[in-house]
Amino acid sequence: MNPAPDPSSVRTPGPWRHRAVSANGIQLHVAECGEGPLVLLAHGFPQFWWAWRHQLTGLADAGFHAVAVDLRGYGDSDKPPRGYDLWTLAGDLAGLIRVLGRGDATVVGHGFGGLIGWTLAALHPRLLRSLAVLGTPHPLALRRAAFTQPRRQGLASARHVLGVQLPFLPERALRAEGAARVEWLLRSWSAPGWCHMPEFDEVVRRNREAMLIPGVPHCSLEYYRWAVRSQARPDGRRFAADIARHLDLPVLQIHGAEDPRMLEPTARASARWVVGEHLYEVLPEIGHFVHEEAPQATTDLLTKFLLSH
Repeated sequence: MNPAPDPSSVRTPGPWRHRAVSANGIQLHVAECGEGPLVLLAHGFPQFWWAWRHQLTGLADAGFHAVAVDLRGYGDSDKPPRGYDLWTLAGDLAGLIRVLGRGDATVVGHGFGGLIGWTLAALHPRLLRSLAVLGTPHPLALRRAAFTQPRRQGLASARHVLGVQLPFLPERALRAEGAARVEWLLRSWSAPGWCHMPEFDEVVRRNREAMLIPGVPHCSLEYYRWAVRSQARPDGRRFAADIARHLDLPVLQIHGAEDPRMLEPTARASARWVVGEHLYEVLPEIGHFVHEEAPQATTDLLTKFLLSH
């Protein structure tokens, strides 16, 4: 049996700089590139900071300080036993923005990173110049669609989130056969075209290796456990009330037309929580991993949005 990868193995060499930053009581690993206004990039499941490699260099070339973070529990960041609720996760990014020496930032989030971005905008609005979310509806839009459209968004969400509520077994399934399930998730949540691209094999390899880092399978699933279990608890109702405010800042949403997990109509319904400028872009023949399936189109849309604000 091969030894588990060391957390530092995610510090891939490239045109970026790696460092550890203390924020919100933990150490977060970041990869950063460029100088200028801060743009903080937050990944989703089952990935890590490397998912933003195209945007790191593209945004740096456009005059921004692009910073991709390994979220709590991932990669080379700390993996504490708790803190996987959206309040704490938003606090991680809020602390990171403050520590990086900027008064504010644009946050770009994908998947669960997008849910954190929506939450951060509601709870810490003064820290954000603008928000961009990829493949991610507003948490309340997702919650509403899951209940009102059980055969559509409800089923699309349940296929993953309900299966991970069991103890121990989901972690074992994620680690099995060298984290082979990560490849299955990348294939099944994306549009078919990406799987035939030359770089797809490398994407699979790196994400499988990152999932095998001790602690990552458990921590990454704790995000989903809190999201589901809190719905029936007082903290879930309190969270829904806290993020129900309307966002008075520029928001860009980029969504894949063929996303099988976060359905496009659900993402579009997020507009009701935005009173500032709201831009909504749908990319045809693209699935859930927008920034990797269409890296140039995503970088171009982000750059145009950032330069206009």
